[in-house]
Amino acid sequence: MVYILIFILLVVFVGYSFYKMRDRKAEPFPGHWHGLMMEEVAFYKALQPKEQTRFQKRTMQFLSEVYVDGVDLEVTDLDRILLAASAVIPVFGFKEWHYKNLSGILIYPDNFNEDYQFSDSSKERRISGVVGSGRLERQMIISKIALHHGFRNSRDKRNTAIHEFAHLIDKMDDRVDGVPEVLLQNVYTIPWLKMIHDEMEAINNNQSDIRAYGGTSQAEFFAVASEYFFERPKLMKRKHPKVYKMLNLCFGLKG
Repeated sequence: MVYILIFILLVVFVGYSFYKMRDRKAEPFPGHWHGLMMEEVAFYKALQPKEQTRFQKRTMQFLSEVYVDGVDLEVTDLDRILLAASAVIPVFGFKEWHYKNLSGILIYPDNFNEDYQFSDSSKERRISGVVGSGRLERQMIISKIALHHGFRNSRDKRNTAIHEFAHLIDKMDDRVDGVPEVLLQNVYTIPWLKMIHDEMEAINNNQSDIRAYGGTSQAEFFAVASEYFFERPKLMKRKHPKVYKMLNLCFGLKG
């Protein structure tokens, strides 16, 4: 465990240095990434060519602002693509966006426990992603398996990376409370909270197909509902029209 904590602390330091370099110029989008995007990212594939170009630019901008590193693994192009796509998708409806509360991402080979260990079989390893606080402030840790599964299973309404980026969006006002004030105008806050409480009650009474974890807190409802919204938008629009409408408004999308 000691070597992992030392590594994390080192990464936090390096991450801060990278954070100070946010204004460095983004690199050109590698030509062969387009094919990978078309194969792996349904959101990108559905865009018109002009919008795909905009998505590409946003992808490279994100990767110029946030460093990505692996623990006991080599980070691949696909890893970077999926992480960047997870960051861009929720805020693609906005002309410009910077994750000012994120400087670095660590990719673990598998799920991990509360001590950030993934090789200790004596403890349950149920965590697939986390947005750090305290010594891990401005850091994200995510399981590679969960990252890839989120894009390869388009039917389960789950995407761990989008879930964690939803938390970061929520945290932009320094509070992870399920009310993304940076996206929602004040006039919508009360209707949003009422809707959340109604939907959480339905989840906890087994009367909703929104994942049970969304019923544990307002913050988790926002993150879980965001996964559903981007993974199965048509299904959400049919089954949860109020949630869909509010999230559509929140993320600045049309339709």
